[in-house]
Amino acid sequence: MWARCLARSPLKPGRGLSAVAQLRGVLEKELEAIRGAGTWKSERIITSKQGPHIKVEGKDTGILNFCANNYLGLSSHPQVIRAACETLEEFGAGLSSVRFICGTQNIHKSLEQKIARFHQREDAILYISCFDANAGIFEALLSPEDAVLSDELNHASIIDGIRLCKANKYRYKHMDLDDLEAKLKEAQKHRLRLIATDGVFSMDGDIAPLREICSLAKRYNALVFIDECHATGFMGPNGRGTDELLGVMDQVTIVNSTLGKALGGAAGGYTTGPKPLIDLLRQRSRPYLFSNTLPPAVVGSASKALDLLMESNEIAQSVAAKTKRFRTKMTEAGFTISGKDHPICPVMLGDARLASLMADDLLQRGIYVIGFSFPVVPKGKARIRVQISTAHSDDDIDNCVQMFTEVGRKHGVIS
Repeated sequence: MWARCLARSPLKPGRGLSAVAQLRGVLEKELEAIRGAGTWKSERIITSKQGPHIKVEGKDTGILNFCANNYLGLSSHPQVIRAACETLEEFGAGLSSVRFICGTQNIHKSLEQKIARFHQREDAILYISCFDANAGIFEALLSPEDAVLSDELNHASIIDGIRLCKANKYRYKHMDLDDLEAKLKEAQKHRLRLIATDGVFSMDGDIAPLREICSLAKRYNALVFIDECHATGFMGPNGRGTDELLGVMDQVTIVNSTLGKALGGAAGGYTTGPKPLIDLLRQRSRPYLFSNTLPPAVVGSASKALDLLMESNEIAQSVAAKTKRFRTKMTEAGFTISGKDHPICPVMLGDARLASLMADDLLQRGIYVIGFSFPVVPKGKARIRVQISTAHSDDDIDNCVQMFTEVGRKHGVIS
C-alpha cells in the first residue's frame, strides 16, 4: 500500500534533503561558478598597521603596499594615533546606543561642526560609514513627486541608496553631458530634480565634469549631490574635494564623504549641506536613527586629521607629484593607465584571470596590489588598481614600476 502511495506522489526536487543541505548545494554551485570564472576574491592577512610598508601573513619580508585608500598616510600618523588614544581614554570605547537616545557626545557635535567648516557648508551629520550616508539620504529627501538622475557608474552605495527611495529614477551614461541634459529635460515634470554623481569614480580614477554638470543643473533648476570619498583631503588647493578643484563649491548642494580613507582611515561617513536638510536627516534617515554612534576613538582621529589639513595645505598637495611620477613611468613602460591626475591608477588588463595572476606574481616580488574584476568592475574591464599615497617614497614608486614591468613582460602585457 505504501508503495502505491509513493508511486502516486513522486518526491519533488530537493525533497528528502534538509533545508540546510539544499542551501549548501545551491551555495557551492554559486561559489564554484565564481572560481571557474577566475573572479574569486581572496583576502590577504596583514599583520602590521596600515602604511606604505606592511607585513603580510606568510611573507618573511616587508611588502610595499599600493592598494590602500590611505592617500595622505594619516592612518598611521603619530598625531592621529595619539588623538585616537586620548579620546578613547576620555570618552570610552563606544556609546552602546544610537544618537538620539543616549549616543551623542560633545565630540560628535564638534566634529560635525568642523566638517561643515572644512567644506564651507551650513551643517553636517555623522554616520558609521559613507555607505550608510548614501543609504540614508535619498529615501529621506526625495518623494514620488521628485526625480534623481544618477551616473551609470556611480558607487554601489549610491545605487543602493537610490533604490531605497520612491523618486522617479533616471540613469545617464557615464559622464555624458548630452545624455544628462536629455534626462533633465524629461525630468522637468517632477518637483525636485537631484543630479547624483561621484566626484571621483573609484574604479577608474576619472573626475566628474562638475563645472558642466552644475551649469546644466542651473539651466534646468536641479540640485547637485556628489560623493567625495576619493577626493576629500587631497583634491583641490586645500583638499576640500573636486568641487573646490573645479571651482563650484557654491553650486554643489550636498556633499557625502568618508572619514575612512584620507581622513585617518578608520571608519565613519557624513553628509554636509544646507542645515534644513541635515535637520531632516536627523529625524528621518534610517541608518542614522538605527545604527550605533560613531566610536569616540574614530571621532578623535578624524578630528585630528581635519586639524592637520586645515592648518596647512602642504599635506593635501603632497600626493600630486608622486601620482604624476607613477603614471608617467608606467605609461612609458607600455601600460595603459585609466583616469587622469588622480592617485587611483588603474592598470587596465581586460582579463579577470590575468589580473588575478599578475597581482599574485607582484606579491611574490614584494608589491601588494589586487586584481579587480566583475562584479566590482564591468566584464571585460578587469584591472589592477594601484593607489598612490603621500607616504610612498620615490624609491617605493620606482620599485613598484620595475616589478610591474617584470611581471607585465612575463605575461605578455608589455614587450
